[in-house]
Amino acid sequence: QVQLVESGGGLVQAGGSLRLSCAASGRTFSSYRLGWFRQAPGKDREFVASINWSGNKVYADSVKGRFTISRDNVKNTVYLQMNSLKPEDTAVYSCAARQVGVPEYSQWGQGTQVTVSS
Repeated sequence: QVQLVESGGGLVQAGGSLRLSCAASGRTFSSYRLGWFRQAPGKDREFVASINWSGNKVYADSVKGRFTISRDNVKNTVYLQMNSLKPEDTAVYSCAARQVGVPEYSQWGQGTQVTVSS
């Protein structure tokens, strides 16, 4: 198993940028696909982006071209660089991990708040 701790959230104006970090502990970091999800008030949690050990990335259509996911396999950390932020990006962002070959994310961080003001 891995334990996940997010950081980097905050308040930013529309058009600004933030970088979220998710530090993972555990010796099997390489066997997990890591993802970012978000949940806005009154809405369901939605997928944002994910990345595997070799760097294969998947993005939600709503963030393509604005967000970039990356991972540092030495530091056991995954990042989400968010540019051109919009008020509709306001949400609690959570990092998650799922083992390769397993369809569901089983490990979750506590989440970090991102607020984009107009």
